Amino acid sequence: MIGQCLLRFTSYGAFDKDSIKGNFKNFEYEPKKWDETDVDIKILYCGVCASDIHTASSGWGETDYPQVVGHELVGYAVRVGSEVKHVKVGDLVGVRAQNDSCGECGQCTAHREPYCDNGQVGTYAGVYKKGNGKGDKSYGGYANYHRAPGHFVLQIPKGLDPVSIYPRPALAAPMLCGGVTVYSPLTQYGAGTTAKDVGIVGIGGLDFGLLFANALGANVTAISHSASKKADAEKMGASRFIESGDGSDKNFAPYKRSLDLIVATTNDDKMPILGYLSLLRPGGNLILVGAPEKPLPPLPAFPLILSNVHIGGSAIGSPNKIAEMLELAATQKIHPWIVKRPLDSVNETIPEMVNKGARYRFVLVNEENGGKLD
Repeated sequence: MIGQCLLRFTSYGAFDKDSIKGNFKNFEYEPKKWDETDVDIKILYCGVCASDIHTASSGWGETDYPQVVGHELVGYAVRVGSEVKHVKVGDLVGVRAQNDSCGECGQCTAHREPYCDNGQVGTYAGVYKKGNGKGDKSYGGYANYHRAPGHFVLQIPKGLDPVSIYPRPALAAPMLCGGVTVYSPLTQYGAGTTAKDVGIVGIGGLDFGLLFANALGANVTAISHSASKKADAEKMGASRFIESGDGSDKNFAPYKRSLDLIVATTNDDKMPILGYLSLLRPGGNLILVGAPEKPLPPLPAFPLILSNVHIGGSAIGSPNKIAEMLELAATQKIHPWIVKRPLDSVNETIPEMVNKGARYRFVLVNEENGGKLD
């Protein structure tokens, strides 16, 4: 073990469903019991993800309170277990939405850890299943420090160093969930190669879909219910814009069978799935990465059968996939649209996020630890 020993962490915790109204409270907790495979991180930045809202409000099911959300965190490694070989004390590192997995099943050994046969452990709202910390709760990044199994701790490329002269400091944080959530299906389904024409549904917190699809060489179509974000979508790389409006057929008809792949980032449980499917060429894929709190609309079989189109889903991304994405972002200077806020403004920032005030990702800055607002 190398580095300082930390026994208790301080944070902003959600204690009930009303936390998202501006009721996060100071919360001190004991992290998972230390394993020599772990890394302790002094947090500089933590992105605010829609998952934080769904979890803090029990929107995806009852949350085990108190809970510390935040799974897009970047900081310095201050303690490194003896069995961790890819990170050393002082390295700039990141942690995303997954904190652990069994490491032994077919999915884990194939670098598909989010789909672990024995269930993944979330960076927050999870329970560790092995090691000295077995049975301990996982807590996230609205905090001063974070402890994570080393396999899920990633080096941040120098081109994304949040304290360098790079023009968009802290941009690495929201990529660790928001970025890889769209990058993973884009690469899996051939964006820019076998899927030349790609649609991205929703221009919000997962605006990364437009940025990465463009960087991968695809012809990018932005799909949104209104034209209010059309100019922003074009700046992010969209060459075409479809206004879906009320979801009626007439809004999709002019663009029928013009796309090979659609990644839907929206959390709207009333999304016009049949309209999206009509945009696909035979063999095309509609991949859902947004997770509504309520069931999706019923879907008849014939639109799938007669058009040979497919619906699937995708969850976050493996450590290997995130490293690949970060290298692409560093080499191509991909700039997500972020707004930085002090960590201690969490009770103003979260309600603003709930009211769709982010353009397009909030990043909480821990100034006490050296994070920079400017």
